[in-house]
Amino acid sequence: MEYLKINGEQFYNMVVHANNKLEQQKEYVNSLNVFPVPDGDTGTNMSMTFRAAVKEIENKGIKSIGEASKVLAKGALMGARGNSGVILSQILRGISKGLENKTEVNAQEFAQALTEGAKSAYKAVMRPTEGTILTVIRGAGESAVASTKTDMTELMEEVCTHAKIVLDKTPEMLPALKKAKVVDSGGMGLFILLQGMYEALNQDIKATIEEYHKASGNVSVAHNLQDHDIKFGYCTEFIILGDSSKAEEFKNTINQYGDSMIVVGYEDVIKVHIHTNDPGTVLSKAVALGELSKIKIDNMREEHRSLIVEDSQAEKEYASEEAANEEPKKFGFISVASGEGIKKIFMDLGVDFVIEGGQTMNPSTQDIIECVDKLNAENIFILPNNKNIIMAATQAAEISEKNIVVIPTKTIPQGVSCLTMFNPETELQDNINEMNEVISTVATGSITYAVRDTEMDGIEIKEGNILGLLEGKIKEVGQDVYKVTEELIQHMVNEDSALITLFYGKECDEAKAEELRAKLENYPDLDVQSYNGDQPLYYFIISVE
Repeated sequence: MEYLKINGEQFYNMVVHANNKLEQQKEYVNSLNVFPVPDGDTGTNMSMTFRAAVKEIENKGIKSIGEASKVLAKGALMGARGNSGVILSQILRGISKGLENKTEVNAQEFAQALTEGAKSAYKAVMRPTEGTILTVIRGAGESAVASTKTDMTELMEEVCTHAKIVLDKTPEMLPALKKAKVVDSGGMGLFILLQGMYEALNQDIKATIEEYHKASGNVSVAHNLQDHDIKFGYCTEFIILGDSSKAEEFKNTINQYGDSMIVVGYEDVIKVHIHTNDPGTVLSKAVALGELSKIKIDNMREEHRSLIVEDSQAEKEYASEEAANEEPKKFGFISVASGEGIKKIFMDLGVDFVIEGGQTMNPSTQDIIECVDKLNAENIFILPNNKNIIMAATQAAEISEKNIVVIPTKTIPQGVSCLTMFNPETELQDNINEMNEVISTVATGSITYAVRDTEMDGIEIKEGNILGLLEGKIKEVGQDVYKVTEELIQHMVNEDSALITLFYGKECDEAKAEELRAKLENYPDLDVQSYNGDQPLYYFIISVE
């Protein structure tokens, strides 16, 4: 169908249909993971990021494309998961900038917006790598600007054609892709989104967001829920679409109506959380500042009587209530981890919030921000413990008004070592320096299995093989978990080593893990310790310091 111009309504149909396409094909995108380990999640991260974005404009009836793209970009910013999700959110942020203050746009104006998306994405990455999603969005923008088409449908068809050409060339730009015989997974995710936008125009689709089963992680809090009297019974949360500079004034206004209050202003929204006995009064005060959105009121007394204590949100609410009644502590910690044993270790080391996630589920920027908002501390450290979570953590730090320090830990052992070295009596910068330094002294190994046949660095790998990874690179391949673990540790230990730590996972036999620990004590002058990490997918996570 011909469109010489598109407005907010057409743009909505484009992005919603694109969302549905990516959701349907996310597992295919996941399968393009170059590394043959069971944690390829680019498709999942991009899909969940884009879904968070389109949910922000669902049923809003926004007529202006500038306004629709702005709301979409903000949703992506908060919902960004993993590096691919953060880059995607920056693409949408750039597109929004290109469409700013426009009610509708023609093909040329939309083409310029795509180039803004590419520019924004490149700026967000410290060391841009060609042959990735960055190359594909840049190619899409360049083809759009060079096009002479005036019909938006024809323009998007050209953009998709050129994006596919660029995508197919990514293996020539990155040797790892060529060896694995795949194209870049992030680039494929972007191509699917562009293709979905084109189909919506070409077929005049009136899109609705398809429902799917949402996998959600939990947040573990370093508090135990006790039976107690609840002074204010209604947990009330909402967003005010209004002047964020009035956040502090509004906070003072509603202070008398409850406790556990969090009021945060960001751009043109104010996020509000309060425990109160009179939600109606709080909402009536809020509506004077602007339109209300995402109103959520929970009866905490009813929930308490029903003993619904497993729910992570209930735990967070209780933790925030306790914290709100105290003076802010000097330091607070947020960590990301998977496995009940590992999460418990982090909490025992003083972490306030442990967000469920890591190799298989990257938390969103919003997940991290929610923990930041509820943590009553002057300085907040975030330990991502995974290279694919660092960008989302950094984005959360940039959004929040609190003093946040992201320590770029890429592994669980690095996070544990940083906490061990932390000194609460030392000044902030000294601790930052110490933790950044200790990261480089920790060697990390992991034992998992291959999900497909491949060849990497001259090593032939068959599906089901046990893989020993050292700093993320395949070092050992075999059939027996414990033998591969022993062989990997031999590569990790050197004359400076003093401590070996084993975290054994869900699939490990505890008795065999103990046998391995005892055998490792044969290393002279080394201490050996073992913990039940209970982590999924990885038989062992190993630290040598």
